[in-house]
Amino acid sequence: MAKRRASGEGNIRKRSDGRWEGRYTAGHNPVTGKPIYKNVLGKSQSEVLEKLETAIKDSKKLDFTNYGQYTVGQWMDVWYEYYAVIKVRPSSHQTYRGYIEHHIKPYIGEIPLEKLTTLDLQKLYSKLLTGGRVVRKESKKQPKGLSAKTVRNINQIISSAMDQAVRQKLIISNPTDGCALPRIEHKEMHTLSDDRLSDFLKEAKASGVYEMYYIELATGLRRGELLGLKWDDVDWKRKTIRICRQVARINGEVVEAPLKTKNAYRTISLGDGAIAILEAQKEKTNDKYIFPSPNGGPISPDSVQNMLNRVLKRAGLPKIRVHDLRHTFATLALQNGVDIKTVSGMLGHYSAGFTLDTYTHVTTPAQIEAANTMGRVLGEA
Repeated sequence: MAKRRASGEGNIRKRSDGRWEGRYTAGHNPVTGKPIYKNVLGKSQSEVLEKLETAIKDSKKLDFTNYGQYTVGQWMDVWYEYYAVIKVRPSSHQTYRGYIEHHIKPYIGEIPLEKLTTLDLQKLYSKLLTGGRVVRKESKKQPKGLSAKTVRNINQIISSAMDQAVRQKLIISNPTDGCALPRIEHKEMHTLSDDRLSDFLKEAKASGVYEMYYIELATGLRRGELLGLKWDDVDWKRKTIRICRQVARINGEVVEAPLKTKNAYRTISLGDGAIAILEAQKEKTNDKYIFPSPNGGPISPDSVQNMLNRVLKRAGLPKIRVHDLRHTFATLALQNGVDIKTVSGMLGHYSAGFTLDTYTHVTTPAQIEAANTMGRVLGEA
């Protein structure tokens, strides 16, 4: 016989199979008005009593009219359409959609939303790290697993969707909270030393890509920003150039895209040398892009790295990334007395502090010299 408890505390009874059962009202059907009953089981009365109290407490955090309505995949679609699209930058929409379709739904999309666990997510991240890369023509030679940074980005997207599910009372807690995420190993920064710049630029000229890499070294632009430059962005009178778009590969297509942050939208001053280079480049091209592909339109970001690899090999220089040319610009500028705030603005960083942290290996000698200078001044005083 069920043990009577106060209203709202549920009932406890011993079943014919020897186990104890606790039954409680979790809510009411919005259509019929009938109560929605739930139960918990245990080996002893005290165990069930403890489970029952927890279940009743948790039930107040859930909306049982919608509880159990979604799978993980269905909820990710709902969250993307009604929350993510509104909150995130338009340039990130395609990235979010790609993560959901290619990396989340195929692995955990069929799991009921309320049954998704931290272990499910941990298994997902392990699979993505070892073999999660989508096979595309441009990624054939790349590792099969996703990078730690990409896996962390996917976790962040799932976490945001689960936070919203908690707010909607579809789940009690966010299962990403207990996940162990892979560490991001920052790639070592490589730069061209000033004594090797002439070798690099000489070979770039022989290879027909001198103008593009000269402008990169003179401005420190991101690869996509460099490829997105158009002649309309150049103010010949003021000797400036506007950075207002990037070129990226999205779903296998090379397209224009907005810049990722508001700080990335900027205007950079150009020296006389860079202006002369652009004037020479304008005579060579008949396209709206400053550095167009041979067939017109924007160059593929992958092609720029491939061209750089060939130039470096012919010049007898170690292999570096296009992004390392950006580091070369910043390093040489700081070493030659350009202040950190100016360099930060040209790079499009969100703060001079970030630039300082990134190039601390360059600024440390300057700080030591400043400290020594102050020591001499104070000593003389």
